[in-house]
Amino acid sequence: MDVDQMLSKPHDRLAARFEAKMASVDGLIRARMASRHAPRIPEVTAHLVGAGGKRLRPMLTLAAAEICGYSGDNDEKLAATVEFIHTATLLHDDVVDESSQRRGRATANLLWDNKSSILVGDYLFARSFQLMVETGSLRVLDILADASATIAEGEVLQLTAARDLATTEEIYLQVVRGKTAALFSAATEVGGVISDAPEAQCRALRAYGDGLGIAFQIADDLLDFQGDSAATGKNIGDDFRERKLTLPVIKAVAQADAGERDFWRRTIEKGDQRDGDLECAIALMRGHGALEAARADALNWAAKANDNLNQLPEHPTRDLLGDLADYVVSRIT
Repeated sequence: MDVDQMLSKPHDRLAARFEAKMASVDGLIRARMASRHAPRIPEVTAHLVGAGGKRLRPMLTLAAAEICGYSGDNDEKLAATVEFIHTATLLHDDVVDESSQRRGRATANLLWDNKSSILVGDYLFARSFQLMVETGSLRVLDILADASATIAEGEVLQLTAARDLATTEEIYLQVVRGKTAALFSAATEVGGVISDAPEAQCRALRAYGDGLGIAFQIADDLLDFQGDSAATGKNIGDDFRERKLTLPVIKAVAQADAGERDFWRRTIEKGDQRDGDLECAIALMRGHGALEAARADALNWAAKANDNLNQLPEHPTRDLLGDLADYVVSRIT
């Protein structure tokens, strides 16, 4: 594969653009996840960080700061902060979801135990707040503290909404804003704030992150039913087997007749899944246009994200963020 092909994806181009900055961010992460008294902390954290991932959230902070003309190093501290918050939530999520694998590797809670995962996650949250404070911006602290609370709130809401066929699209959106979009929007907004960008630009960055995060999650929902397993790293139907009420399912349930509701009640609420149920679920979603409707929603959110970029200064990195929003939904077209 030549360099042009390798860099054809927007997040790869972002990684290339911010290679030096991300090296500094990685150095900060390694330094701040160290512990003199509890060696398990760097062991657990290094396992998760070493599993890879696109590191999209910290790059969004760096990108937003660059677009707004920032020239200091607080963007690196905030990028590390965002990655710490994300890593902490992954550690906690794997315990809550009783997961055994993430990014093709055994989860920390499987290799160590639930207690270690929870406590190391708490440590990373604490480290993230130390980094926030070092920027000297109360507004940055407020934005990221609010995002952390929203993430936790979204996880609790998901617990109450999970496997409940009464879950509406409005509730789904609240969960997604907590689980995914809150950190995307905070990551972009703080890049503008530390740059002393005009308020309109900070709002636009926040709205971009919100739209991107929602489009990102809906696309993931759709890829579970119609994606390429080799490309996504997920088996088709994993969400269905885990009885998750994702957007296509919610749309299909809303239009279901009595017999179809019995099917969804058996497979999602009761967890009684049999051979052929996944194929039946996909057929029901297609029959009601639920997959296409969810795709339209994802495209709409990506378009909203990109509309907000027009309020930012012209910049090559701004164009990259536009390409990123387009790419997120191109995976499902």
